[in-house]
Amino acid sequence: MHKSKLAGFIIDCKTDDLEAAAEFWSAALGCPPKKHEGVYVTLQTAPEDPYVEVQAVNHESRVHIDIESDDIDAEVARLVALGAKEVSRISTWVVLEAPTGQRFCVVRVQGKDFEKKANVWNEK
Repeated sequence: MHKSKLAGFIIDCKTDDLEAAAEFWSAALGCPPKKHEGVYVTLQTAPEDPYVEVQAVNHESRVHIDIESDDIDAEVARLVALGAKEVSRISTWVVLEAPTGQRFCVVRVQGKDFEKKANVWNEK
């Protein structure tokens, strides 16, 4: 048995000016910048809401979701069984591609409300 749920949205920006990109998305969403770490700027959202991060990337700009899980390998296996393809493993997360082409990540548990709100999956 493992658990997972939507963790957040990542706004991938093909830019050399992460600060300007974060300023735009902060103003557009009404979420002030909270933390800047490397190629990420986390925007301040309500504690019960998914996180929003602005990320500098080298690929074309897009938005992707993160799914948090207490067992990344089990969640990846579940999603692959549903039709996703594993694209890469980076540090502590896995990049997948949906059958319809969207990329998304499976990440470690991020939210304080994970245990209370996560879906429970029973492996067979």
